[in-house]
Amino acid sequence: MTRFRAIAVAVVVGLPLVACGTTAQTAVSPERDAAARISADLQFLADDAREGRGVGTQGLEQAAAYIARAFQDIGLRPGGTDGYFQPFELDPRSPALAHTQLGGERVKNVIGVLPGRGHLASQVVVIGAHYDHLGLGTRGYIGFSRDTTGINVVHNGADDNASGTTALLETARNLARRQTPTHRTVVFVAFTAEELGTIGAMYYVEHPTLPTDSAIAMVNFDMVGRMSGDSVIVGGTGSAPELVPLLESTNARYRLNLVKQDDPWGSSDHAVFYGKETPVLHFYTNLHADYHTPADDWEKINVDGIVEIVALASDLVWAMATQTERMTYVAVSRPERTAGPRASLGTVPDMVTPGEGMRVQAVRAGTAADEAGLKAGDVVLRIGDVEVKDIYGLQKALTTYKTGDTVTIVFLRDGERKETIATLK
Repeated sequence: MTRFRAIAVAVVVGLPLVACGTTAQTAVSPERDAAARISADLQFLADDAREGRGVGTQGLEQAAAYIARAFQDIGLRPGGTDGYFQPFELDPRSPALAHTQLGGERVKNVIGVLPGRGHLASQVVVIGAHYDHLGLGTRGYIGFSRDTTGINVVHNGADDNASGTTALLETARNLARRQTPTHRTVVFVAFTAEELGTIGAMYYVEHPTLPTDSAIAMVNFDMVGRMSGDSVIVGGTGSAPELVPLLESTNARYRLNLVKQDDPWGSSDHAVFYGKETPVLHFYTNLHADYHTPADDWEKINVDGIVEIVALASDLVWAMATQTERMTYVAVSRPERTAGPRASLGTVPDMVTPGEGMRVQAVRAGTAADEAGLKAGDVVLRIGDVEVKDIYGLQKALTTYKTGDTVTIVFLRDGERKETIATLK
């Protein structure tokens, strides 16, 4: 669907559209229309003028106002305590702010509601995405940027998470056009302060504008802008037995490569809802070398991929909203994580390709992995004494060892077992 992107950008920036063998009155396809809207949303949210959408910036306030206007234009009912807004103050005593220069700032979730109908109207499906990012990599975000040269530089967060916010808005547009005699209420929430530790989501579940026990499921978009091929990762499939069959039946129309992951915890807003015993799904399209750096810009976003994800997610959420039975919550134990400060290796994990070990998608320049000679495509099997079967093994290794430790890394390259020495940073 790459043909849609050029047209979408042309529509946004006002360039003339030229089509061979057609007239100027040729109808625009729904996919191209969606791509144009997503591009417009994305370019506003990830513009330098938004100051990286960090807490305390005018750019974050502008983004909140933009989302609220979009909800209003779509026809969603205000769902906050102040119109579409759910404002609150960051508590400087919060553990999430312990190592920051933040506290006392006023922030806000943005909430729009598609009211339900009939006997299912009292039940809720929540769709969420966080709209904040790292600002300039300063104040509360020191240490968050993965590019040490990027401090005092705008971190636009196009993928993280302007992409998810645009997916939220486009899903709202899709569902607002659907009407059936009976369906659950659908609540759309743009969360604030996720980067500081899912603070907006935690505030929402503790101060819900609709009872949280009425929520049958929560669907989260976080980093959906870098689809490669037709693959999309869907986390949380183990949180209810109905989710995998529902995903597969919905995807029969789209035939995307769904990389299903049972783990419903993860490091995004959906984990907060799962902690309240709500089944969850998390759509994302993999990590990349631009994550949490100033290079995460809108020009690198796969807009057509977002169009495809939104189409699938819209049908999926509507199936959740209209099916007769509630989801069945399943308790999944939280993967073991070793406490303590993390050392850094400098690899970008491949979250899509299956197999034993942790496959390297990319290696950041100047890092321990780079200096040790690791390359994209290598599969890490062991770091020091820690076996690495997956991303959690990597996390355990990086909390077992500290900055400055020298470790032996066992890895596969083109099927051949190799070793290298790395000094963690």
